[in-house]
Amino acid sequence: MIGAKDEQIGALQAALDVSLERERRLELRLAEVERRLSMDSDDSGTPSSKERIGAKEARRARRQESERERRKDRKRGGQPGHKGKGLERDPDPGEAKTVEPPAECRSCKAALGGAEPVEPRWAQVIDAEIVRKVTEWLLPGFSCPCCGTVTFAAPPPGAYAGAVSYGPVLNAAAVLLSCYGNVPPERAAQVMGMLLGIPVSAGWVDKAAARVNARLQAGGFDEAMLAALAAEDVLAADETPVNLLDGTVPPAPAAGEAPETGEKEQEKDPEEKQGKAAAGAPHVLITRTPDGRLTFLQAMASRRKAALAAGLPATFTGYLITDGYTGYQHLLSRLAGIQQCAAHVIRRCRAVTKLGPGGVQNWAGDVITIMRDAHQAAEAARARGDTALDQQVLDDLRERYDTAVSSGIIHNRLRDWDGGGNHPGYALGAWMRDYR
Repeated sequence: MIGAKDEQIGALQAALDVSLERERRLELRLAEVERRLSMDSDDSGTPSSKERIGAKEARRARRQESERERRKDRKRGGQPGHKGKGLERDPDPGEAKTVEPPAECRSCKAALGGAEPVEPRWAQVIDAEIVRKVTEWLLPGFSCPCCGTVTFAAPPPGAYAGAVSYGPVLNAAAVLLSCYGNVPPERAAQVMGMLLGIPVSAGWVDKAAARVNARLQAGGFDEAMLAALAAEDVLAADETPVNLLDGTVPPAPAAGEAPETGEKEQEKDPEEKQGKAAAGAPHVLITRTPDGRLTFLQAMASRRKAALAAGLPATFTGYLITDGYTGYQHLLSRLAGIQQCAAHVIRRCRAVTKLGPGGVQNWAGDVITIMRDAHQAAEAARARGDTALDQQVLDDLRERYDTAVSSGIIHNRLRDWDGGGNHPGYALGAWMRDYR
């Protein structure tokens, strides 16, 4: 009887262990689902247009909670000494007018006829005047005295003989609304008609980008842009997938292609799986200067490292700012260095800080603080005219960084994770250690 009881207890204990393991895995899965549901454009690559309902309100409330507490005696708006960003008075206005002088005192209501004048005040209004302008070009012609052929002068660029066309200002407005403003062609045509007083068709607006593209290609825009980017000391690069209407994708380079100069034979492409080249997906490569002065968008068949290398200026040898994608790392042989994009690092740190339990992931928030302190120290050094940080400041920043990263690795090395692979906290800590 005791043996039977022991056997029954063992079976129950085994069933309980299975149940506890199932509960543990379900808790991990629930935590992962909650983490993904709480992600927005602040801590992931999710664009704001695809965020869940209420994400904008939640982000605004979170930022308000993080703001410092306002002092009781502190007034709203700009504080004394703060340089505002209001409109500045134009010293050379195009038109000057004088209003009628006041007839009575605003205090005692006495008549001001014959009163002593004082220095007048001023008020300035900035506005625009939209004028419809039509230019007609006469194209003179001559009849050849030899063969009788009539030859007419060629119209200037943008004009066509015997036809009416829209000028560069209207074309620029169509491109800005449809491309930069992402306004549908029908709505863009309506806005142009209401704002400019010139009716245009939706079809004409729809082809505005194609017209500009043809003019840019004819003028050698791509070559000039690549040359300007190559002359910069620092560039930033990122890629984003795009959807195509017909679904056709240009063929990606074959898996057995010859390695690039200086590339090891055994090095595999980051998008190759099991020795086979991935078909990839159409992407847009964005290359720009950090201040946004130059921005270049290029179409790519995929984001394989060969396509990335071909998209960047061939003669660029400066510093490249990218995210953690390994497809850029093989470019180190020809670049001065690669800097990890701080915005991507902060986004990954924010995602990890949302993971539990408790405050065990606070180390990721410490990394964000350290990076901001490093940025402020660099800005202060530039303001002083220094070309390097003070060694003591640099050593302190590195020590704080190493301590935070080590904490993240230690606390997450053996932590369970149901999302597959290592815990995100451990993966981030190891990544930050390797790219110290």
